[in-house]
Amino acid sequence: MSNGKTFLFRTVVVPDPFPRRFSYDTPALFLGSCFTASIGQWLERLKFPVEVNPSGVLYNPFSVLQTLARLLESRPYGPEDLIREGGKWLSLMHDTSFSGSDRDKVLQMINESFRKAAEQLQKLDFLFLTFGTARVYLRAEDGSVVANCHKLPAERFRRKLLSPGEIMEAWRELLSRLFRLRPQLQVFFTVSPIRHWKDGAVGNQLSKSVLHVAIHQLEEEDERVHYFPAYEIVMDELRDYRFYAADMLHLSETAIKYLRERFRETAIDPFGWKVMQEVEKLRKALEHLPRHPDSPEHKAFRETQRKKIQRLEEKYPFLDLAEERKFFEK
Repeated sequence: MSNGKTFLFRTVVVPDPFPRRFSYDTPALFLGSCFTASIGQWLERLKFPVEVNPSGVLYNPFSVLQTLARLLESRPYGPEDLIREGGKWLSLMHDTSFSGSDRDKVLQMINESFRKAAEQLQKLDFLFLTFGTARVYLRAEDGSVVANCHKLPAERFRRKLLSPGEIMEAWRELLSRLFRLRPQLQVFFTVSPIRHWKDGAVGNQLSKSVLHVAIHQLEEEDERVHYFPAYEIVMDELRDYRFYAADMLHLSETAIKYLRERFRETAIDPFGWKVMQEVEKLRKALEHLPRHPDSPEHKAFRETQRKKIQRLEEKYPFLDLAEERKFFEK
């Protein structure tokens, strides 16, 4: 203690509270890099009405924009959008999770994910976007931006650092289209705290700075556009390598959990937090691996969980617990 104050031994980043917090009645779409995936999939696991990365993980602002623009047009993908490499069919607009040896199955997988996201867009209340880098890869043959190079030969692409102006101009127009569709939509940008070390320390910081400048300007232009400081929380509050994974670039599970908690404090309303806690207990029970699955004790445990599911469904009719019910009825 000193002068009546407690030493925190760290700088604390205080995010601006969301103007409208979301809950179980506010459909959301999460698009972008790994940070978006970690937050979106966490909420998805807890039964929030969210869709997460319908094209897989996307890193640059233009690939995120292209996905959203196509969703707005409700234009599904066709065989012309796939290429065949190394015995696999893949899309340069999707990550590697959308690839395989059977072209029709790959297209079906891509379009099923697209359909769900397009339906979500029509009722959207929250759009959460994370940009990882301001650098894009362009196809050498036509100059189009790709979302993923899929480790194809480097000569097929060229790299470019986007300017803040290029990002702002493209996103200004897309946001206008989104707000015409959903005037009450709240859009939240964030910059990924994961460093792109292949650009080097200076190159990574330059890229992140471009993203910050562009997002700040978009935020200044419309009160429905906001910023969540994930990057700043990691750089200032968690500036210690014990919060990183073994590669010293990605975040540790502890850091991810901390960011989720800061997001929860900033973004989730009290009712949503209450329901989250109850669903979390059920999810932990589902993930429990029994030593003796046929024992009377485990059968009694399953019966207890089935009753809990029934009570939760009666208490919160909006929850879809079919997956959990099926698991405990096996």
